[in-house]
Amino acid sequence: MPVPVPRQRVIPAVESGPARTTTAVRSPSAGEGPSTRDTSRKDEKVENTHITLTLLLIEDDPGGSPVVPELLDPVGRPMRVRTARNLTEAERLLTDDVHCILLDLALSENGEGGGAAAPDTGGTTVVDVDELAVLRQVLELAPRHAVLALTASGDAERGAEAVRVGAQDYLFRDELDGRLLSRAIRYAVERKRSDTAERRLAEGRLRAQENRRLERGLLPTPLLEGSSLRFAARYRPGRSRALLGGDFYDTVRTPDGTVHAMIGDVCGHGPDEAALGVELRIAWRALTLAGLCGDALLKTLQQVLEHERSEEEIFATVCTVDIAPDGRRAGLCLAGHPAPLIARPGRPAELLPYDNNGPALGLLPGARWPRLQVELGAEWSLMLYTDGLIEGRVGAGGERLGQDGMVEMVRRQLAEGLRGEELLRAAVQEVRELNGGELTDDVAVLLLDRTA
Repeated sequence: MPVPVPRQRVIPAVESGPARTTTAVRSPSAGEGPSTRDTSRKDEKVENTHITLTLLLIEDDPGGSPVVPELLDPVGRPMRVRTARNLTEAERLLTDDVHCILLDLALSENGEGGGAAAPDTGGTTVVDVDELAVLRQVLELAPRHAVLALTASGDAERGAEAVRVGAQDYLFRDELDGRLLSRAIRYAVERKRSDTAERRLAEGRLRAQENRRLERGLLPTPLLEGSSLRFAARYRPGRSRALLGGDFYDTVRTPDGTVHAMIGDVCGHGPDEAALGVELRIAWRALTLAGLCGDALLKTLQQVLEHERSEEEIFATVCTVDIAPDGRRAGLCLAGHPAPLIARPGRPAELLPYDNNGPALGLLPGARWPRLQVELGAEWSLMLYTDGLIEGRVGAGGERLGQDGMVEMVRRQLAEGLRGEELLRAAVQEVRELNGGELTDDVAVLLLDRTA
């Protein structure tokens, strides 16, 4: 049996007020599909007098039952109405330019009228959940459209249940007039927009919370049990609203009493670089605990980077130090990274030697990274940092702080008695102030202290 061709009627809107000139939309003739020329308007705000709305009416016999009143608004502007007898027709007519669906709750799943709600023994109206099966199908079919439920007068319980299921509002069939319908449609459309925006905001907040928990979990916890060294670190990603960037650091103590520390920087500032930084940090910890050090460790770390990076141009700078169990000596390896700063009592803070600086990881296959032996002394503070701390601008000009400026800044802060976490906090804050605002690059700073 052929499916009857749905009819489209032009029903006047009834909202009063000034109107804008609108282009008349021709109703599709038999054999034509619905018009889709207004698909770009689906996300526009529906204002009471500025847009001619499109309504999809779903009822058993829309042609023979005057559900939608034949009324004109004061300026005679029509409301576009599409009609469907069942869900098959409705799905064909449901295009993006439809603003609202008016569903007769008496419609059954096979297109025939459904039964009314039955009273329970206590005299209150009980809604059979199956009677809302068609509404559930419509909501699943049109998750982005506003839906109005149409029910019999006095059957408010069914209408309320329809709203609880997901409709924006309900109307009584025999109390409907043009003004009420026009107002209800506009209300339903705006409420759907508001609900959608609120849901997206809640989903965004949930994702942000999950990301923050994940990023906090990816920051390292130093393994220094049994060591007399004091540890402090500061981390500030350059990405807006991010907690983790491409910089990475870690500190562990191996069973022989040696304290290993490292800091690194993956080029770039996006989430891919942040993920690669985490991978390199975890690989460094595993390799260090497995007994690798210096050149052998960095060779393996370069292999990890080459395997995990998304593009061949991505590289990472790394600084590693291994501090002897007595705390007086250290081995230093630099892979394209700035040299650490050391401060000792009675001597100005200075940079450790960096003449034998090797290339950054990922730049040269088969590269070597010589390990330099450094004398630390009995009491010292060793600061490892990424270039975000020294590449901030100084004032409004193009001059950057640089390593010399950082050294002078730290000397002054040490002279003021700042130590540990307080020193790092002051250093990062002053660099931000000199830059005139937030730094564009990630900043990581690690500090190890040994007291006599």
